[in-house]
Amino acid sequence: MVFSSKLIEDAVQELSRLQGIGKKTALRMVLQLMKMEKEQVDGFTSAISRMRHELRFCDECFNVSDAALCAICSNRARNHTQLCLVENIRDVIAIESTQQYNGLYHVLGGILSPLDGIGPEHLNITSLHKRVTDKQIEEVIMALSPTIEGDTTVYYIARQLKDLPVHITTIARGIAFGGELEYADEMTLARSIAKRLPIENYVHVHGKNAI
Repeated sequence: MVFSSKLIEDAVQELSRLQGIGKKTALRMVLQLMKMEKEQVDGFTSAISRMRHELRFCDECFNVSDAALCAICSNRARNHTQLCLVENIRDVIAIESTQQYNGLYHVLGGILSPLDGIGPEHLNITSLHKRVTDKQIEEVIMALSPTIEGDTTVYYIARQLKDLPVHITTIARGIAFGGELEYADEMTLARSIAKRLPIENYVHVHGKNAI
């Protein structure tokens, strides 16, 4: 691309750094910003800057937060005896969009993947064990994507928690194997959560070889 303005060129270059945004899409975004009032653009850039500099992670569940505790963990109206185990914050957003779950979350920060060098020490598993022990959690719902890595993570964590007095369940197979949780439609995801299975049934049906 040839630009007549270095300012536009720099703006396009920065926006195209975002994943999934090519130069042409970035240019369309810049041209749209040019049509906006300066005050609107200032508000846009200020919101992005504040998000990056002020955003933190919840001390309890590792979800994104504006304070030490996120809005979910600090909500007394939610069921504090239930923990929904998810891979990342996008899965929290996906499940919350179903409006079918009223417990708390625990964000692992990834899933086990030996080929990628991701082991238990890279995930929020130790803190999960402590949280279940200290907070008198009654149920842990394994809401991980139904992939080989996701199933391996489910099985590993289930073994880590097996000696604790907690009921371990996993979401039903409403989501196709190999699919990502965040891309499931809300109805399918809601049904998977509502019809979750005890982990013992899950292992019996799918077998340890499957995970």
